Amino acid sequence: MRISIHTVGICGSDVHYYTHGRIGHFVVNEPMVLGHEAAGVIVETGASVTSLKVGDRVCMEPGIPDPISRASKMGIYNVDPAVTFWATPPVHGCLTPTVVHPAAFTYRLPDHVSFAEGAMVEPFAIGVQAAVKAAIKPGDTCLVTGCGPIGLMTALAALASGAGTVFISDIAAPKLEIAAQYKGLVPLNVREGRPRDAISRQCGADWGADVVFEASGFPGAYDDVFSCVRPGGTVVFVGMPVEKIPFDLVAAQAKEIRMETVFRYANVYERAIALIASGKVDLKPLISDTFAFDDSIAAFERAASARPTDVKLQITLPQ
Repeated sequence: MRISIHTVGICGSDVHYYTHGRIGHFVVNEPMVLGHEAAGVIVETGASVTSLKVGDRVCMEPGIPDPISRASKMGIYNVDPAVTFWATPPVHGCLTPTVVHPAAFTYRLPDHVSFAEGAMVEPFAIGVQAAVKAAIKPGDTCLVTGCGPIGLMTALAALASGAGTVFISDIAAPKLEIAAQYKGLVPLNVREGRPRDAISRQCGADWGADVVFEASGFPGAYDDVFSCVRPGGTVVFVGMPVEKIPFDLVAAQAKEIRMETVFRYANVYERAIALIASGKVDLKPLISDTFAFDDSIAAFERAASARPTDVKLQITLPQ
């Protein structure tokens, strides 16, 4: 189907490609359209599409796997080696007037969910994937290390999944102030004290958080991960470090910690939309500013400047 793009969010990966032209072994060798967080309106459908129609407001899952691959058959299509993902070289992204996209990875937005919120479904899906991997139980105490966009999305997904209290740590006071707007999120400034101390006060000196999500990718956060989780608890690695990270495996073994990893998401987009539509998760406070398409360069320059008060910047296209 063909979709007229309305709103596109700027992701950290977009900024890396914009400023450095590469992320690991993904290298921009020729001009490439950026953007993979999008919402828009269907303007044309294929003859076999029955679940959606022209005029539907939608958001799109940006990764398209091989439907007959082993990974897809196992339901873990996000790690299909053959997946094509918007704005991952050499695949063009969606910051363009229209895109052609499969119906299977296109989702109708409820009438009361805005295009801006629709474009937030993609990053929020990462948080939902992390919460699903964590297998959160009602009333669990959680810690999220890293209060960037993905850390905040993970913390909100944990709350919506039943966590009683979610601590979130960072060194950036403005981002922690944003987190403090949400009931149930407890910000921890690591410049002022160790996360372990706050967890001990909440859970007991010889215990810890039921689930710890590492969402910063910062090497110094890994010691906190293992010191803050309880025996038999769960650690979910969400952030992606730039370099290889050494960590204390014995500390994890001594507590029999269950460890999970997250790479993008699979089978959670509808969950993410439902949480937003129900009002259990309000992502609107995380949209820091919106730019017109003609001001896209200014938007990317601002994203590259990494203002501590910014969470998510978006671009709207002319309709």
